Formats: sequence, C-alpha cells, structure tokens
Amino acid sequence: MTGVGSVQGVRATVPGFVDIKAGERKLRIEYAWIAAEDHLAPLLVFLHEGLGSVSMWKDYPRVLCMATGMRGLIYSRPGHGRSTPRAPDERWPVAFMHREAHVVLPALLDALLVNTPVWLFGHSDGASIALLFAAAFPARTHGIVVVAPHIMVEPLSIASIEAARAQYAAGGLKARLARYHDDPDSAFHGWNDVWRDPAFHSWSIKSELDHIASPVLAVQGTDDEYGTMAQIDGIAARVPHTRLVRLAQAGHSPHRDQPAKLTATVAAFMRAHGVHNSGC
Repeated sequence: MTGVGSVQGVRATVPGFVDIKAGERKLRIEYAWIAAEDHLAPLLVFLHEGLGSVSMWKDYPRVLCMATGMRGLIYSRPGHGRSTPRAPDERWPVAFMHREAHVVLPALLDALLVNTPVWLFGHSDGASIALLFAAAFPARTHGIVVVAPHIMVEPLSIASIEAARAQYAAGGLKARLARYHDDPDSAFHGWNDVWRDPAFHSWSIKSELDHIASPVLAVQGTDDEYGTMAQIDGIAARVPHTRLVRLAQAGHSPHRDQPAKLTATVAAFMRAHGVHNSGC
C-alpha cells in the first residue's frame, strides 16, 4: 500500500495497488489516497463512471477534498485503469453494478483497513454503485453524493451507448481511452456490451433505494446525454430526504462542465450534515 503526504500545504495524491479477493477471484486494484495523513478527517470515496479510472478523474477529487476538508480514496474498478483487466472473453453480467457494490467495494475497504463509515461520491455507473452500497451497508455509509446516476435504463441512454460504440470503432475514442487504461478494450467493451445487452434494458435498482437511510445529494446536468431528470426524481420518490440539484449548462459530467458550481453544492451539502473544513 502507498501512503500520501501533504506537500507545502497541498493535499497531495499518490497512487498504489492492493490485492483483494472478490468471491473466488483475486484482483489487483489501483487506488490513490488524498490527504491520508488527516486521520480525523471524514473519508470520501470516489466511484468513477463506466469508462473511468483513477487518472480520468484528473484533479477533481483533490479539489473537492480541499473544499470540504476531507480525506479521499480513489480507485479503478476491475477492468479499468491499471487494475486487473477484463479477460477478452469475459462478459459482465447484468448485475455487474450490484457485484461492485456488494462484493468489490467492501473487499477494497477491508483490504485498506477502512473500518469506519464513509462518504461516497459516485458518477454515472459509479453513482449507481454508491446507491447500491448505501442500501446494502447502511452502517458503513455516512452519506452519498450521486452525480448523473442511473436507477433505470432509458432510451436516451441506449442511444448514447450506441453512439459511443461507433466512436470507438472509428478509433478516436479508443486512442483517448488508452491514456487512462492499460487495456482500453477491457474498459470499453465491458461497459458498452452489457449496456447494449437486451437483458439489461429492464435493469432497475428502484426497489433497493427504499433501504437507503443516509443523506443523499443527487445531481443531474440539464444537458445530460445519458439520462433525463427522471433518474434523480426517481431517487427522491423512493428516498424522500434526498436533496435534488439540477445543474444548468452541464451534461453527463458536471465535475468537468461546471466544477466550481458542483464543488460549492457538495461542500454546502457536507456542511449541512456535519462535515466542516478545518482549513487544511
């Protein structure tokens, strides 16, 4: 495992790797701590999108941790970044996000000796995983921020998934993903193939949301090309204490399109739930 220290007041980030056992399979997971030396600060775990990784977050996790006074943990899910890649003949099951929430993430937290409740910041598929984790492990969850979450499959989502496949086949998207993934085919086809599977089109996690007891902030960009406001409205219908934010001039990635507005929104939500920036 690799620790992290602050350099001249900057909440530095240094990557590392840890081995976990998820079911019968052993996996190597790429991860990074932010401000790991702030032992008393609450921990914010970042869960990336369907094509994401540690490096694809770029600087946003550090910026958000600085704004909220929190420690951070970023990791690449199996098949992504520098983590164990997906085998060429492996197809992710329809319940792949349940597996990430119920098996992989708890195993990672245990391996990193995280034994206190955490905050989760999830984007897209990572937001869905955050919702599933909070529902299954209420005692391990302080609260969650979900950005562009999926709780069901919409025609808009499938249309954008098909468009991404065409972009990947043309070569430009693959070249861009190769900057962030050791095996871009692993990341892309693992995600794209399962979303295009007809069996996935009836996927829904609405019923699981009834079990969420922790605070929830749900954010959707008004120009999101992968989902409509029905996604976050559906969360609020099941989790009445959810705070909804519709972010103007933002698409599927508000942390890239409107980072300052999103950071201010999250920081205010954290303060309302007892997380205070000590000025570190």
